[in-house]
Amino acid sequence: MFLALRELRHSRLRYLLIAAIITLIAWLVFLLSGLANGLSTDNGAALIHMKADHLVFQSNVKLYLHRSILPMSDVQAVKQVPGVSATAPLGHLTVTVQRGTSSTQIDSTMLAIDPASFIAPKIIGGQALDPSGGNGVVIDDTFKRHGVKLGDELLVTPAGQRLHVIGFTTGQTYNHLPVIFTNIPLWQSIKFAAPGSAGGVTDPISAVAARMNNGSASLVEQQVPGVDVATRNVALQSLPGYSEENGTITMMLVFLFVIAAFVLAVFFYVITLQKSSQFGVLKALGASTRFLVLDLIGQVMILTIVGVVVGAILTFAVSTIIPADLPFALSYRLIVTYGIVLLLVGFAGTLISLRRIARIDPLVAIGRVD
Repeated sequence: MFLALRELRHSRLRYLLIAAIITLIAWLVFLLSGLANGLSTDNGAALIHMKADHLVFQSNVKLYLHRSILPMSDVQAVKQVPGVSATAPLGHLTVTVQRGTSSTQIDSTMLAIDPASFIAPKIIGGQALDPSGGNGVVIDDTFKRHGVKLGDELLVTPAGQRLHVIGFTTGQTYNHLPVIFTNIPLWQSIKFAAPGSAGGVTDPISAVAARMNNGSASLVEQQVPGVDVATRNVALQSLPGYSEENGTITMMLVFLFVIAAFVLAVFFYVITLQKSSQFGVLKALGASTRFLVLDLIGQVMILTIVGVVVGAILTFAVSTIIPADLPFALSYRLIVTYGIVLLLVGFAGTLISLRRIARIDPLVAIGRVD
């Protein structure tokens, strides 16, 4: 490290440019990871935060909540299966609402629940849903951006149903839309207002949220007719666009890591070629190949660490000015993980240079000096 530090100090501009490139790559990686995390959270936060480990859907609907219709009796039928500890009804509907007399329309997802069940959301303002019914609703706090506050009325268009805002929750979005939590009867009166829209199902719901052992899923499918059971994570992956969004950004990140490896490999290989004579002199004076290899690795690690740290700082700085409606969520775990990956990529990029150092012949290298 002695020679590495002296060389970094002597050739400031050269290594500053390399550190700047590493910083830009790290910055882009962290920004993309924040965007990926924000998109996935915004798409399925209601499922991510739901205190259920399995969901029971109507069979043959590809685990799509908006297609599934089950009878309320399935809630009790699932609960009677061995290994199932708790069940709760769940309803889904995509709606457009207006605040009072305002003409502004807000697209949202309506989730119907039993207010006394384990999947009821945490209240951060106002009060929880009334188990006795009524038109009171609990909404995600992103509605506040549209000027919605406690006590306001939301008009469901075009159904004309009026919803009374009695509470706020947070971190509850589904399909990139803020969630409105209602009781089951209110949701049924909106979704199945047209005669026959429930397809003959009595007291319909969309799905059953459950807590059960993993081995009980197959028992539920065997004992309750016409259902498919999925873990919460599988249901999350089945959300329309969820896997595609994450897959696209993951592919971008993979290419960034490959590009970073090539950039570092090229830079340090060129530098190694330029310093062949110096390496030859050092070998002639008794420096071992191991000493020179560790010196180069030390340079790469210092530059990569500096680039990763500065990139992380820039990312956190940018996150403070990103608009609130942009799905962006930083995760310290991802920052650390991708930082370590970049360090490994930096090391991998020096392997070709290390091989070059090992093959340098002191006599040949010194002979090239005029």
